[in-house]
Amino acid sequence: MILDSEKTDSHYYEELFEKIASQSPETLGSHYNYSWKTDPRRMLFAFSRYKFVGKMFEGFDSVLEVGCGDASATRLVQQTVNKVVVTDFDQTFIQDIESRQQPDWHLDARVHDMVASPLQENFDGIFSLDVLEHIEAVNEDAFLKNICLSLNKHGSLIIGIPSLESQTYASEASKFGHVNCKSGNELRDLMKKYFHSVFMFSMNDEVVHTGFFPMAHYLIAVCCDKK
Repeated sequence: MILDSEKTDSHYYEELFEKIASQSPETLGSHYNYSWKTDPRRMLFAFSRYKFVGKMFEGFDSVLEVGCGDASATRLVQQTVNKVVVTDFDQTFIQDIESRQQPDWHLDARVHDMVASPLQENFDGIFSLDVLEHIEAVNEDAFLKNICLSLNKHGSLIIGIPSLESQTYASEASKFGHVNCKSGNELRDLMKKYFHSVFMFSMNDEVVHTGFFPMAHYLIAVCCDKK
């Protein structure tokens, strides 16, 4: 819809509606559509995590997301880096991403299982949000080793997971899929097996901070200088 100038008080809004009218409408992926319909606050929390990744990786040339889901929030990382590749082991999500591609925000989306093998190229930064807790403990070593093999020598990794303490308040559906949640100290100790430097952050709702691990709902590990 294009508004007539007589009905529009601001030149800004004229440009806004003209821009919208000249482009095809976009839709969110399945995860974020579900969140918008059932609990919109979850979108805010997720977007805040992606914004954090985008700020940490700002200026990076190539970035990989492992376990991207529908990749609706990945655009926040695309804003700050040159190139983003997204992967998921579930081809349904990759097909969904391909069906929603936009010329200005094109994503290189691939079906890949990081437990099974590394990618055949290396990246300046890799991030994986809300994935490790779904990886069986017996497979976490293969998962993290293959991530490291996909990372440049001086690359950085960001891992984000719900805290072990948060599971008291998780839904039954979440608990069923969360087979590998960790406390803050456990996540830090795990990542130190693969990286010389691990910087830990806590998160409650949309706020990222350096507070007390047992009171954090979510944990983020920023890892540098791989071993």
